[in-house]
Order: sequence, then C-alpha cells, then structure tokens
Amino acid sequence: MSLSPPKAQHVENAPDVQDEADAAQLAALGYTQKLTRALGLWSNFAVGFTYLSPLVGVYSVFDYGLATGGPSFFWTIPLVLIGQGLVLLTFAEVASQYPLAGGIYQWAKRLVGPKYAWMSGWMYTWALLVTITSVAYPIAKYAGPLFGYAVTDASTIATAVVVILLCAAVNLLGVRRLAFVANIGVLAEVLGTVVLGVYLLIFHHKQDVTVVLHTSGAGANGGYLGAFLASCLFAVWIFYGFEACGDIAEEVKDPSRKVPRAMGMTLGVGAVATVILTLGLILAVPDFGAVISGKSADPLGEVLADSLGTVGSKFALALIVVGFVSCTLAIQAAATRLVYSYARDGVIVGAKRLSKLHPTFHMPPAATAVTAVIPAALTLLPSATVTRIITFSVVGIYVGFQSVVLASAIGRTRGWKPAGTFRLGRWGWPVNIAALIYGVTAIVVLSVKTPANGDSFFDRWLVPLSVGIVALIGLVYLVIARPEERIADENRSVR
Repeated sequence: MSLSPPKAQHVENAPDVQDEADAAQLAALGYTQKLTRALGLWSNFAVGFTYLSPLVGVYSVFDYGLATGGPSFFWTIPLVLIGQGLVLLTFAEVASQYPLAGGIYQWAKRLVGPKYAWMSGWMYTWALLVTITSVAYPIAKYAGPLFGYAVTDASTIATAVVVILLCAAVNLLGVRRLAFVANIGVLAEVLGTVVLGVYLLIFHHKQDVTVVLHTSGAGANGGYLGAFLASCLFAVWIFYGFEACGDIAEEVKDPSRKVPRAMGMTLGVGAVATVILTLGLILAVPDFGAVISGKSADPLGEVLADSLGTVGSKFALALIVVGFVSCTLAIQAAATRLVYSYARDGVIVGAKRLSKLHPTFHMPPAATAVTAVIPAALTLLPSATVTRIITFSVVGIYVGFQSVVLASAIGRTRGWKPAGTFRLGRWGWPVNIAALIYGVTAIVVLSVKTPANGDSFFDRWLVPLSVGIVALIGLVYLVIARPEERIADENRSVR
C-alpha cells in the first residue's frame, strides 16, 4: 500500500524526465530544443509511411512495371527491399546516435565533415523539392474524375499548386497537425492497398498465382534481363521515405530508440502493403499480352473499373487522392526540416530568416515557404519540361542516400564507434559495404534504364546529366560562398 503513491508519481513525471533526457541529448549534439517534441512511435511511423506511400507508388508505376517486365516484374519488390533494408539498417544506426532535424545533412556532417555534408544535403534537398512536384503534379488525374472537372494542363497545374500550398499551411501549423493528417493518410493507405488488394485476390483474380513466374512475352526483342532491370524502377520508386522518420527526429520523444523502430516499421508495413496490392492487381489483369504490346494502355484503371464499378471506383479515387496529398505533406515536412537544419547552422543564404521559428507553432515559416514556392513554381513550366525535371527526383534521393552510406563507411575507417541505442555491432561493416554496392548499382540502373522523354542525347541521358548539373551548381556555390557553420546563440546549446 505504501508503494502506490511513489508509483503514481513516477508515471506522472515520466514524460518530463524523458523530455529532459531528450533535451540533454540534443544539447550534447550542439543545439538547444526549439522544435516541439510531441511525436511518439506511431506518429513518427505515420509520417515515414505516408512519405513512402505504397498507394502512391503502386498506382503511379504499376502500368509501367507490368508493361516493361510482364507479370514477373513482381520479383523486383523483394530484390529492392533487400537492398533498401541494408540502407535502412545503416541509416538506423546513424540516426540513433545523431537524432537531428534534417537527418541526411546532419549525419554526413558528423561522420565526415561540413563540406561533404553540405553537398550531401544539397543533392537531397533538390531531390525532395522535385519529389514534392512529382507527387502533386499527377493528382488531377484522380481528383478530376472524382470531383467532376476536366483534366487539362491548366487544371493539372492548379490542382498541384493548391495541394502544395495547403500542405504548406498544415506544415506551418505545427508537428501535431502534421501527425494528425499523416494518421488519416495511413488509414487511406491501408484501405487503398491492403483492403483493396485482398478484395481483388479473393473476388476478382483472373490469373493463377504462378503467372508471376512468367514473362508473358516481355523483353522478347532485347532479352529479358534488360526488361527486368528496367522494371526495377517500379520498386525503386516506391521503397524510400523511411528516412523521413529521421528528418523529424527532434520532434520525437526518445528518438534514439523510436526513430530506428519507426524506420523499420515504415519499410516493413510498406512492403506488406505493396506485395498485397501488386499481386492483387497482377492477378486481376485479364490479358498480359495486350498490356505488353500497348493495346491496353491503362491496365490499372481497367482493373479498378471492372472490379469496383462506378461507386467503388469513386471510393478508390478518393483514397488515392488522400494518399497523394498526405504523401506530398510528408515529403514537404522532411524538406522543411532539412532547409531549417541548414539555416540553423548558418550555411545558406538567408539563414537567419530561414531558421526563425513561429512563436506559437514552433515551425520556420520561411523554410516552409521555400518548400512550397519552388515545387509550385516547377509545376508552372511546360508539361514536357516538368516531366523531364521529375526524372531527377528518384536518382537524386538515391544519391543523397548513398552519400550517407559512404559517409558511414568513411567514419568507420576513421574510428567511428556507433554509440546510439541501435547498433549493428560486428555486422556494421558487412551491412555498410553491401548497402553501398546496392545503392551504386541502383543509381546506375536508374541512369541507364529510366525511360527517355525524347530522342535527343540530353533526353536519353537526362538522369545522370541532371545529377551532374545539380552537383556542379552546388560545388560552384561551395567554392564561391565558402559557407561556414555559424550557429546563432539562441540555437546553440550551452554545455
């Protein structure tokens, strides 16, 4: 009986103790707590999961994957999952020790150094900004039929701009609003992937499951290996986003423990949802030959119309729109924290304004504006140009990823000893090397196999050229501006 009051007191005070421990950890890394630390494991996962968004990924590139690789393109999923799982383990180990806003930039800075980190973050920032555009731009394709307006160039741009600005408003209102919308996005993701996938598997399968072992004529002219590698873009385009869990680490309670877990949950649940929906869609396609030959240009739309009817298709469209919007929101949240992290260190133009937080919502309005204005401006370009720009998004993300994987390897050669809650131990080196091999291979495949948007040399090699152009601009800025870390007194911890 006498032990009850102390127990109740311990439970009541536990959150304060955790907050103090989190603030002390952040102070040890050089910063004072400014962002609102309000997220638990589930909310951290929700942001990462809606960024990864199997719903957006599958609905965006299913037609391409099936037409390019035939039904056996399904096996790109486990192949890419293994590689991205290795990258995730590398990220989790670093994020556990350095749970800081702007993840990739901060991790690279501590593992290698500020100049390396600046370039790493530069590539990743532009990849995120372009990815925001790439997710928001096609929303009209689904919102138009749902709300009854014609899908034209003008309505496509207007829809994308409205979504980007609305997401910026939600992000500006603080991390709790972000988490609320992300949780709605998780519900839409589950209904639009797992529930629909199971429904198709049970009630509308037209093929035997063994069809995933067949090419159905894909790659007949140039050999199937090339076709399969090209179809890997399906899975490559889907399985990233888990790094967003680390981008918002300063807003997560007990981040050293929860961020790695949220990353794992993001990729794991995303994998299950992707497998179920992709398999359901493959087995519901009546004629693979028509898809591969181009006679059936929209197999996914045909499957939905045939399986769900008018009312069901409307419901599916609503889920897809919610998924695209929540995905845009999550990517923009990650980009905002990255810009803020740069600005807090004083290494970009306008750092003072970009790092200034709103007194009520504890979010940086100027940094949020950057992640809204630039993606919105990109949508205003001619549609062919937007399509070309979007090709940079995935390879830019992968370059940013591999800069951290490489930084981890460099850190190990310099004697870095992981000290977070999550550690790979003796598996650190093997995982690190395997993740690097996978990532470099994926970048090469993306560079060679991403479909060209035209016949010119520039269009054919747009992916590696775009990476080179962005990197060159960053290097020029780095040489001319010579950015040096200048953390303002209000952001620097007193140790």
